[in-house]
Amino acid sequence: MSRIRSVATSAAGVNRRTVLAAAGAVSLSAGVGYALRPAGGEAVAAAEEPVAHGGRASAAAPLAPYTKGTTLASVAAPRNSSGYRRLGDGPGWKRVVRDELAAPKAGRAGRRRTLAAFVQFTDMHLTDVQHPLRAEFVRAADPHAWRPQEALTVQGAIAFVERVNALRGGPVTGAPLHFVMTTGDNTDNNALCELEWYMKVMSGGRFTPNSGDPAHYEGVQNSGLKLYWQPGSALRDNDKALGFPHLDGFLAAAIREVRSPGLKLPWYSTVGNHDMLQLGVYGSHGDPYLAEAAIGGRKLMTVTAAEARKFRDTNKNARDPRGAGYRDFLKAHARAMRSVTPDEKRAPYTPADYLKAHLDPAHQGVGPVGHGYSSANLDAGTQYYSFRVSDDVIGISLDTNDAGGHFEGSLGTAQLNWLDRTLKDNKDSYAVVFSHHTSKTMTNTRPDPARPGERRHTGEELVALLSRHRNVLAWVNGHVHKNIITPHAASGGRSFWEISTASHIDHPQLARVIELADNKDGTLSVFTTLIESAAPHRTDFADLSQTGLAALYRELSFNAPGASKTFGGKAADRNTELVLKKG
Repeated sequence: MSRIRSVATSAAGVNRRTVLAAAGAVSLSAGVGYALRPAGGEAVAAAEEPVAHGGRASAAAPLAPYTKGTTLASVAAPRNSSGYRRLGDGPGWKRVVRDELAAPKAGRAGRRRTLAAFVQFTDMHLTDVQHPLRAEFVRAADPHAWRPQEALTVQGAIAFVERVNALRGGPVTGAPLHFVMTTGDNTDNNALCELEWYMKVMSGGRFTPNSGDPAHYEGVQNSGLKLYWQPGSALRDNDKALGFPHLDGFLAAAIREVRSPGLKLPWYSTVGNHDMLQLGVYGSHGDPYLAEAAIGGRKLMTVTAAEARKFRDTNKNARDPRGAGYRDFLKAHARAMRSVTPDEKRAPYTPADYLKAHLDPAHQGVGPVGHGYSSANLDAGTQYYSFRVSDDVIGISLDTNDAGGHFEGSLGTAQLNWLDRTLKDNKDSYAVVFSHHTSKTMTNTRPDPARPGERRHTGEELVALLSRHRNVLAWVNGHVHKNIITPHAASGGRSFWEISTASHIDHPQLARVIELADNKDGTLSVFTTLIESAAPHRTDFADLSQTGLAALYRELSFNAPGASKTFGGKAADRNTELVLKKG
């Protein structure tokens, strides 16, 4: 078995630590009721004590395949047809077999051998909703530029951790879940406080998702502005006119202390544009004025619709990648700003800060050390790496962000060459590639200020590289907040599937379980199963507990004005079996 090449060095110590931690994921996960046969890797049910009923032993129920806790069994669905729609238990989504890249063969379920199983989190957008730099005012031109559910991102993310902790292996194969991978936009405003919340959501702990005044919320939701949902006010705001409820105590509950149990699985991290760039847009931490404004005591909450539209279009079309235009925009509206409590915890964090947080022993949880990142990344100033998933599979986490600014991505030549070498060095292992951006959103080739002479490469070029390697099974990503599964057929080589998963913040708020299997008939199968958070589908407006808020988070996202109704994707983008030819 070939060694795994580290991100910036081949230091054996770093590799061995990562490999051992990843290998430990199998033994940790084996406690869910499955073990691996030494000879083949097939999942087998662990023995259970028989239970006597009337003097007869009852047969143990098989643990896999199973549907409970997944969208195969049930999906949140509206209970009424108009106005603000309350959610309840809806029918599940069936599994669809995709045969664009290979024909499925009969009897494969009885032959298959499990290669790996893991969970993808993506686009959690853990949000400091009181942050002075947030551009909520764009809602004057675009209703979805601010979302009523944003104050509950932390409670919603913890409910996803609870869901994964309750899963009993892969829903199809029953194999132990090896790890959880986040594919970026783990935070929203590139703020230090959000980074701390993310680390504690994933690894466990108690914390307060609040900034500024420790006792009171200070933001757009108690501003008295009709532009935003004012849950505790008698004001008939624009959202209440659409049926949004009056909820006394909502804001106090949203910034109350929470507890995350932390994942019971090892977890790895991939960086997204909102984790690297201020507001997910402004490169190299933008203008120094913005860094000072982030921790300061003034916040702009409203502008005219025309000004909001101009600001939105400027950022959408990448006309202000460094934030100089935003600086001037804020200065021009200084008199319209409102006072908030300054807080240094809102300062923008650097790539080095991101790496140090992952390497901090306080955030290790069940591991691995660094959650994929190593001291080699810190020394080299890189945020990409590879790791051993199982005997037959490696994982590769890419950094597709462009430090030059703008929310779309690309890869530098050094990273592209590293990826090519890593795939060659591990040609005897299957590979799963992780990134934040999708192939179609890697169109930003703006130079990296730290490497101005380095060429940037598009998603089309990355697809071409992956297609040249017969060991690549899947490219797993996020960014677009939508379920999309795309086949990439390689001429003269093996094919792979690109799996893009919906976000945790916008409806339908999903994560994805992915299982890899060798069908022992010349084909491979990649199974994808979507999961919702552990929060109940039905909400209770009187229940402002952590769980009650997580349920409300989902319902608010369903009703958010301006939200896309297509993020769930088509049936063939949800629960699937993706068939491949074996290389």
